[in-house]
Amino acid sequence: MNKSGLQLFADLIRELDSSTKTNDKLFALGNYFANAPMPDRVWVIALFSGRRPRRIVGSTQLQIWCAAETGLPDWLLAECYHTVGDLAETIALLMPENTHTHQTLDLSYYIEALQKIEKESEETKRSFIVSQWHQLNKDALFVFNKLITGGFRIGISQKMMVNALAASVQLDPSLIALRISGKWDPVTTSFETLLSNDLQQQDFSKPYPFYLAHALEEEPINLGNINEWQAEWKWDGIRGQLIKRNGEIYVWSRGEELMTDKFPEYASLKNLLPDGIVLDGEIIPTKNKQPLPFALLQTRISRKNITKKQLEEVPISFFAYDLLEWQHEDIRGWPLEKRAVLLEQIIATANLPERLQLSTPIEANTWEELIAIRNDSRSMFAEGLMLKRKNSIYQVGRKTGDWWKWKIDPLTIDAVMIYAQKGHGRRSNLYTDYTFAVRDGDKLISFTKAYSGLTDKEFIQVDDFVKKNAVEKFGPVRTVKPELVFEIAFEGIAASNRHKSGVALRFPRILRWRKDKTITDINTLEDLKKLLALYGK
Repeated sequence: MNKSGLQLFADLIRELDSSTKTNDKLFALGNYFANAPMPDRVWVIALFSGRRPRRIVGSTQLQIWCAAETGLPDWLLAECYHTVGDLAETIALLMPENTHTHQTLDLSYYIEALQKIEKESEETKRSFIVSQWHQLNKDALFVFNKLITGGFRIGISQKMMVNALAASVQLDPSLIALRISGKWDPVTTSFETLLSNDLQQQDFSKPYPFYLAHALEEEPINLGNINEWQAEWKWDGIRGQLIKRNGEIYVWSRGEELMTDKFPEYASLKNLLPDGIVLDGEIIPTKNKQPLPFALLQTRISRKNITKKQLEEVPISFFAYDLLEWQHEDIRGWPLEKRAVLLEQIIATANLPERLQLSTPIEANTWEELIAIRNDSRSMFAEGLMLKRKNSIYQVGRKTGDWWKWKIDPLTIDAVMIYAQKGHGRRSNLYTDYTFAVRDGDKLISFTKAYSGLTDKEFIQVDDFVKKNAVEKFGPVRTVKPELVFEIAFEGIAASNRHKSGVALRFPRILRWRKDKTITDINTLEDLKKLLALYGK
């Protein structure tokens, strides 16, 4: 008996989730793309590249329906959810095993059926979803629920999927990476069209796959002659591509989100930039051509509609540091130094406004000079430096050797853990999500959360402490005795009216567990405010 498309996808998810070996995952992906229905293949490419369908039902509603179908009290369902850590899996485990044979359909059917009922009544949504709960087996039910609740955390990079597709359809991986980028609709795009070698099919808005750098973890002198390298600021903004094709401007983020409407100030470039040009760079808030903190940019990107006041208060610039297309020609194969010369000429001669600037390379004759410049990164609202080999081409994905990100050391603060909550996925049975506080006189003021940075062994030890020292319970959150001290690292700090401490941290994480310190040794709210005065705004 041939398996349905949904069952094939469920089998793929199980295989990917149970394997840690790249070759096994590639084999599973290749086998899937060779056997799955054509419309399903397109949807899997979409799902694994971040194009998840819009959520049509909230988590609370799903829990209410599940409780009604299983007869479980709300408190027991909540405990099950907190233990499992994933609502889709919790519902799949709690629903009674289906003992009757039902015909399972293709993956594309279920996704498109969910899309069709998006604007229907709650009862229509419930009727369809609950009927599937009673018909699908556990594996198929899990992936059906994931289509509603969220993405699949299965350790699949876009590069891995591209390589599997390349082997399946016998196309160059770089071409596939280009074809699956940009804005396309899985409902109206066929598998053959999506992976066509015919560039005439290309969407005018389509960006190029981004070239990503590895972190430099050795001394830069080991890279050789400094004259072979181009140094740039590693700006603290949103990596993006600015495209002018067919008389229109398009702005894409590195996460392949079309953000043109978020930055209406770039519309003025439509009449200033030549057609057939693609710039790689950073979207940054600026004033008088000088970068401003990333926190200001967040006030813009979180808004659905941008007001005139926001445009005036947080003006945005595009700092261009690479040229990928010129006069409709893909020039990623040119050496960086050649692309850089042309980019500088374009910016210099086009009489462009402040909204588009050249990210000028940094001049340094020795690595020692460059180290001193890097140490001043925060005054530029930069995260450090980028080092790019001058003869490098613009590749796809994260490659080792030619591009390096050389970040400055993070800011740190010592804090005490005051709240704990269970994690998700494989950590769903452990307390791994923590809230931290600093001292303010005799009081403790919470200022950030963090859930990464400890080893598995340390997480187990902290979990044991939480279970033995929990003071109060607020739903899934436990208040604990303020005894465990941790060093918290973060990339930036900004003023915030939404937080009791008055500050918000950028990329907070646990640097280390300070078993040598007690609560009397932690930092104060005044220490945080000093960091805010030095590095924030």
